[in-house]
Amino acid sequence: MTAQILVVDDEKDMTRLLQRTLEPELDCKVTMAFSGEMALNVVRQADVSFDLVISDIRMPEMDGFELLDRLKTAYPDLTVVMLTAYGNIESAVAAIKKGAYDFISKPFEQDELIFKIQKALERSRLLNENKRLQQACKTETLPLIGQSPAMEKVFEKISLVAGSDVTVLITGESGTGKDLTARSIHALSDRKDKSYIPVNCPTIPEHILESELFGYKKGAFTNAYRDKTGLFQEADKGTIFLDEIGDVGPSIQTKLLRVIQEKEVKPLGDTRVDKVDVRIIASTNQDLREKIANKEFREDFFYRLSVITIELPPLRERITDIPLLSDHLLAKHCQKLNKSPKRLSDNVRDLLMKQHWQGNVRELENVLVQGILYSEGDTIRRSNIPIRNGGDQDNTCQELDPETGQMPYKAAKEKILNQFNHNYIGAMLTMTGGNITQAAKRCAMDRQALQQIMKRYGIDPDEYRAT
Repeated sequence: MTAQILVVDDEKDMTRLLQRTLEPELDCKVTMAFSGEMALNVVRQADVSFDLVISDIRMPEMDGFELLDRLKTAYPDLTVVMLTAYGNIESAVAAIKKGAYDFISKPFEQDELIFKIQKALERSRLLNENKRLQQACKTETLPLIGQSPAMEKVFEKISLVAGSDVTVLITGESGTGKDLTARSIHALSDRKDKSYIPVNCPTIPEHILESELFGYKKGAFTNAYRDKTGLFQEADKGTIFLDEIGDVGPSIQTKLLRVIQEKEVKPLGDTRVDKVDVRIIASTNQDLREKIANKEFREDFFYRLSVITIELPPLRERITDIPLLSDHLLAKHCQKLNKSPKRLSDNVRDLLMKQHWQGNVRELENVLVQGILYSEGDTIRRSNIPIRNGGDQDNTCQELDPETGQMPYKAAKEKILNQFNHNYIGAMLTMTGGNITQAAKRCAMDRQALQQIMKRYGIDPDEYRAT
């Protein structure tokens, strides 16, 4: 979607320059205003919502500070970037304190302008996504997230089974989203307005699980002081999700098989049976065929469960989904933790895509929550997350010669070069506040050459910008 930007400056040549600069470089539409009052009228009367306002500070009648105050009062989430004369740091700091997202010094360099406007627009996008998620939490089940080929196959199977009542077995490692997949199937089915009852089988002792699932009659066992309705009866006309079905014992497997075949349950201690109309979805992170071979799982029960099997891919097999997942999880948890929207630095985003993620999406979610809590600004940086760069420790072990226990010359040289470039170029970027052009001058090299070195060694200028 095309971003909407309002540029405010009493110097018409400056507004036109910004329009000519931004529109070809960014997917945006620039609207111009030549005074603070005109800007307020444009915002109020426009048919579109503006994603960003860029305003000069020094303007006659209504200056940029007053415009900023009035915009933030009427539109608290609106992103505003201020233009200030070169070297006027006091005004810039004042603007930030009053609620501006960032400032740009005039005259500006095109690269710096584009970089800062991109970041400001990303902040607006995150705010909009956060609002969408809040609304979604109130009205619907949040969907599975992913656009990778592996997830497209999952979505196809969900669409295939949702409209039927066939029993579904969801397989996959822990943390891949088996419960969310089951909820998605229920939400797309004709039973969506009826009960959805999840049962975490491993957390309930087997003798208790049986009575929970099927209910019991008063006096069926010690402490059975009253009749109890089972979860299958409560799920009548709806869906029951048996999470980690591979952990249930043979006795319950037999009784579950009867439910699937006969559509009836028998409460403990009762002579009657209750007819139930329940859609069963089960999940497991275990190899059930291996358990069948070991006589730990009934083969006939397995085939009744797995009429349709949906296999969820581990996160390491769908790394292209990590940016989308990260944005979704950041927006979700910033709202939950009552934090302002945050984004990942490019360096952190790349780092997340290099991890093995043994705990899958659940592990990624935990890392991002820590990043939200540890980061002070609106950007999560490498120092805010508890993981190493692409698993440095494992890579170092792989580089050691198995006979000598030493690192080969080539690997050692590359490691030293990597450390040197991060230290040296990092120092230059720190002194210039992340400005690549100024850092290149300090390094006595062309800007393009410095960019190539930074790209090779994964040096992110955003890590060195003042927050």
